Amino acid sequence: MKNTLTNNKAKKKIIADMIRVNQAGEFGAQKIYEGQLEVFKDDKIIQKMANQEQIHLDTFNRILIERGIRPTALSPLWSVGGYLLGLTTALIDRKAAMACTVAVEEVIEEHYQEQQKSLQNDDTEKELIEIIKKFRKEEIEHKNTALEHNAKDAKGYFLMTKGIKKITKLAIFLSKKI
Repeated sequence: MKNTLTNNKAKKKIIADMIRVNQAGEFGAQKIYEGQLEVFKDDKIIQKMANQEQIHLDTFNRILIERGIRPTALSPLWSVGGYLLGLTTALIDRKAAMACTVAVEEVIEEHYQEQQKSLQNDDTEKELIEIIKKFRKEEIEHKNTALEHNAKDAKGYFLMTKGIKKITKLAIFLSKKI
């Protein structure tokens, strides 16, 4: 009996960490697009991706509330950091903004894939699994859209995307814990 309770408690914590980091990631993505749209005000492609990220954020905000999960304490940092990342890459040029999208979405695609695998046999989390699958598909679409819009032609593409990927992975790690 005690082992089952311990396992349930551990499972709840793992799922709470997943939801917390997903909400933080969608919040950060929304801020990145907000920064990019400061420069590219009428860019329909960036606006479409931002609109989808807003739906993702609204969904994870709802789940946080429904399940009584606290958001990351790092939200103020992700707000400023995401906005500045989006603004800075957009100020370089549109290709750099698209390269930023590629980098972030590649990390998020892998992150959601790992979550799918760890939840695949959990019959109690069917809704969460479906949300993660749907959002992963949309993140892949964002990455592909950015690639179609010359992301790889950005000056310093390799170094820029490598750095942004490292920052994104660090943000994921920290948001699970803090």
